[in-house]
Amino acid sequence: MIVLRGDLSSWSNRLNPKQISNEESGEEEMVRHNICLHFVTRAALLIAVMVLFGAAIYAQTPTPTPASTPQPSPLPVSTANPADVATMDAIVAALYDVISGPPGKRDWDRFRSLFYPGARLIPTGIRPTGEAGSRVLSSDDYVQRSSPLLEKNGFFEREISRRTEKFANIAHLFSTYESRHAKEDEKPFARGINSIQMMNDGKRWWILSIFWQAEDPKNQLPAEYLRTRN
Repeated sequence: MIVLRGDLSSWSNRLNPKQISNEESGEEEMVRHNICLHFVTRAALLIAVMVLFGAAIYAQTPTPTPASTPQPSPLPVSTANPADVATMDAIVAALYDVISGPPGKRDWDRFRSLFYPGARLIPTGIRPTGEAGSRVLSSDDYVQRSSPLLEKNGFFEREISRRTEKFANIAHLFSTYESRHAKEDEKPFARGINSIQMMNDGKRWWILSIFWQAEDPKNQLPAEYLRTRN
């Protein structure tokens, strides 16, 4: 009987509610610990993957090349006669003089020497359809197109009026012209305006562009562009 009671006591002790509760609490704590450890491990792995992914993207991103500072173009070498390009008056006089003359050759090298590299000559006029149109030429284009006509028939062009705007090294001239086939012709066969843009590089004047249009029945030269000078 004592043994039996002892056995029952042992059995009852194993069935003690407090003991059972403590054991269950320990198991729950272990489960919670394992769950927390699982999520911490997952988070650490995710962070590691993100860090590696970001490093890979950064490694693949090309480093931008710093923009180079544009260097100024070297000044062109002048082949002009210094007397032709010393002043605005001189270069305009040389321009009209070099294209003018009786039938015969022109000094086209002198003509080219008046222009800055890349300069443009832009004749403008009214087409038969009524619209205005322009053609952009280089100095060589002008020589190729104009030399046969000028050298065969003779051509004289002179300035009769000028309006000048100048600031620092740049200038704009509205140069009114008259054109004749022969110097002694009483009346010009054409009149118009040469819009001339020029630049002085500190040593000489250069022509950068000539943009011109001839007078026509609908576009007569106004009096303000027929005065001698502005």
